[in-house]
Amino acid sequence: MTCEKLAACPFYNDKMTVESGIGSIYKKRYCEGNNLICARHKVSVEIGKEFVPENLYPNMLERAEEIIKEHKENNTNKTN
Repeated sequence: MTCEKLAACPFYNDKMTVESGIGSIYKKRYCEGNNLICARHKVSVEIGKEFVPENLYPNMLERAEEIIKEHKENNTNKTN
């Protein structure tokens, strides 16, 4: 499924440093393929686009999970 966030995505719009060959592969796999496994998309959807680090690449799903977990833990601690 093509990602609904393409127009504003720095990765897709070549605003991030990446080798052209790997960039094309990532765009096909994550942006034009399965956006549900894209790290940038996951953070944006789960906690908000403002929490997507500039240096988070689509293949960094483990880092995305850490960001989401840290955010949720911090927000839980603030409400307790």
